[in-house]
Amino acid sequence: MQDFKDIGINEPFLSKLKKNGLTSPTPVQIQAVPLLLKGKDVVAKAQTGTGKTLAFLLPLLQKIDYDLPFIQGLIVTPTRELALQITNEVEKLRTEDTGVLAVYGGQDVVKQVKKLTGRTHIVVATPGRLLDHLRRETISLRDVRHVILDEADQMLEAGFLPDVTSILEETPGNRQTSAFSATISPQVKSLAGSVMKTPEIIAVQAEKVTLSEIKQLVYETTDRAKQDHLIQIMNEHRPFLAVIFCRTKRRASKLNGALKAHGFEVDELHGDLSQAKREKVMQTFRDAKIQYLVATDVAARGLDVEGITHVFNYDIPQDAESYIHRIGRTGRAGGRGLAITFAATKDKQALHSIERGIGERLHRRSINNLSPGKKIKNLIMTDLGENESDN
Repeated sequence: MQDFKDIGINEPFLSKLKKNGLTSPTPVQIQAVPLLLKGKDVVAKAQTGTGKTLAFLLPLLQKIDYDLPFIQGLIVTPTRELALQITNEVEKLRTEDTGVLAVYGGQDVVKQVKKLTGRTHIVVATPGRLLDHLRRETISLRDVRHVILDEADQMLEAGFLPDVTSILEETPGNRQTSAFSATISPQVKSLAGSVMKTPEIIAVQAEKVTLSEIKQLVYETTDRAKQDHLIQIMNEHRPFLAVIFCRTKRRASKLNGALKAHGFEVDELHGDLSQAKREKVMQTFRDAKIQYLVATDVAARGLDVEGITHVFNYDIPQDAESYIHRIGRTGRAGGRGLAITFAATKDKQALHSIERGIGERLHRRSINNLSPGKKIKNLIMTDLGENESDN
């Protein structure tokens, strides 16, 4: 089995990958990373959940010259959610000398301009806002060496071709260009033919992204009722070990306090904790001295604990890749697991995005108007695949 060193990744990134629980590259990383490190243009067909983000980030981070105070890497992506997700991945892996900035609509332009006056080596941007900065002359792409078009098919489907073309015209002709796309459509082929230099084509089939040992359910609820519904299900299930994912550190802390007040053996894990505190919490969880871990996505990767029976998505993840990483904490080593996602009406778009990414529709459940007792217990036994008649 290959490791990241085998495909050309050097320190300090090897240490950072290990710290995040990543030791073995995925097929798309094995194929793409060496080509990108050699300076080749690449078109990669890779679904969400295959590790494509690291496939382009690792070579980019390794090739940045930190002594040069200008933008060298540009990642263009169709949505601000993706821009933020990629920026977060850069933050986990970057060295202290690397400056990264997310540029997307909905932000204060003046604040963005102030940040751009600092040392920025990598910009992660949506097309519209990036063009806005180019027109204002608050961003210069004249020294960009590496351009990555992420979710190229989505950008072209959304009508961003003229914007992408205008952006690329602002970059040097000798840049390295790569495109990552779920499909290599005629549009993507045409774009590649016009803006790339004899690109290498990579096609990676998505692995089965959901494990047969994991039962996946969606409980339709409201934000106001979510906490009560979580506690209701936890009281009935009494998982041996469970991870409960929240969107933000603040929400994780608040939920952790509420669960403690209800008598649950629980602790929190998120980015505000010191490394020593995080390690202590994880050891306590591994030793089953606490049964519940309320976590942000900082724990989604590298959280390898035997015996996790349940994963709760208290806040729905924004994309299929995050969803896959979260629910993969259970159903390991031949064990059975249950992944429960709480979804309010406003989460409908995110839920559909996840279902498209994993290629299946999740089973809906509702516990509205149900009180604890035989009704909900029967419903839970059905969720776990047990025979209702045994209750």
